[in-house]
Parts: sequence; C-alpha cells; structure tokens
Amino acid sequence: LQWLRNPGPQHEKRTLFGDMVCFLFITPLATISGWLCLRGAVDHLHFSSRLEAVGLIALTVALFTIYLFWTLVSIRYHCRLYNEWRRTNQQVMLLIPKSANVPSNHQSLLGLQTLKRNLKETIV
Repeated sequence: LQWLRNPGPQHEKRTLFGDMVCFLFITPLATISGWLCLRGAVDHLHFSSRLEAVGLIALTVALFTIYLFWTLVSIRYHCRLYNEWRRTNQQVMLLIPKSANVPSNHQSLLGLQTLKRNLKETIV
C-alpha cells in the first residue's frame, strides 16, 4: 500500500492511473468487439461468403493479440517499477527480543523502543 500512496515521481503516478483507466475501458470493449466479430463470422459462414467470415476471425485474433500484448507489457512495466521502488526504498528496523539475563530496567526500555517504531518501517 505504501507504494501505491507514493510510487515515486509524478510521471509514474500518472502512468499507473492512466493504465488502470485504459484497462477498465478497453477490457469490456475488446470483449464485446471480439464477441461481435465472432458472431458475425458464424453468421457469414452459415448465410454468405466464407471469405468475410475468415476476415472477421482474423480481425478477432488481431484484436485479442494486441490487447494481450498491451496488457502484458503494461503489467511488466509496473512490476519493474515496483521492484525498483522496493530496492531503493527499504526501511528496516531491528527488534531485539527480550532476554532472561537482561535486567528489568533494560527490558522496559526495549519494550518502549518497539512501541515507538514508525508505521512505515519493516519489522525484521
């Protein structure tokens, strides 16, 4: 969630938002268009020329190929950005477990240190 709140430069935020909006609009449009093309191809096979049916099938294959290519490239790009962000934005805090041979004053201090930790830090 931290990456989504602050993924880096403003350009990356706009790209992620734009790709999500495009995905939400293009997915139903590609599905409906593909279904209509295949339905038209079936109708042409039964009632008229096979050449038009083959053209509609080729159009459907091209449509879904382009859609899948765009989806995979977009997902790969955003995964790469996320992995780069994880590599460069590490916040690690070491927690020392309570020990039996540590005096009670030190145990209470260690307990206070763990309560003061920042929520953005990763517990190791």
